Amino acid sequence: MCCTVLKMDAPDFKKPAGIPCEHLASHGCGIHAVRPDICRSWFCGWRRVAALPDDARPDRSGLLVSLNFEREPRNCLEGVSINVRALPGSDAIANGMAAIVLDRLCDGLVPVWFSDGAKKMLMHPEQEVASLVISGDPAPAHLQEEVAAWREHYGVFGATRGVS
Repeated sequence: MCCTVLKMDAPDFKKPAGIPCEHLASHGCGIHAVRPDICRSWFCGWRRVAALPDDARPDRSGLLVSLNFEREPRNCLEGVSINVRALPGSDAIANGMAAIVLDRLCDGLVPVWFSDGAKKMLMHPEQEVASLVISGDPAPAHLQEEVAAWREHYGVFGATRGVS
């Protein structure tokens, strides 16, 4: 799925989104041993996150899970995050697979974003916590520990523009 769905725009390899890679063969990557750096550094969440079930495999679930690095994040929760994308035609929301995947990803100090193709939404941390992390405002007593943990982990990205 990643070899078709994703846009690749690196100095050593370019490919538009939604178009199969020219090196994609019936058995997978036809140049796997010498594939470009952008492909070598791809972080497929389904392959790397042990908590995700076999049914979450992108070609079965219609969900693409990846680790994302934003060069110019709009806020500290976009710098490094997990992105879950519902692929065109996916029924992962209706059949509950999106909820299963999100439940398994939203348990640590890694921001999780979900895109249904129309909108990108922050799923973790919860909106109240995210707003406090980004704004720098004091947290109420019941959220102080959680907000402090997020700020400690993501303060390096700075509190910039708001959460979408």
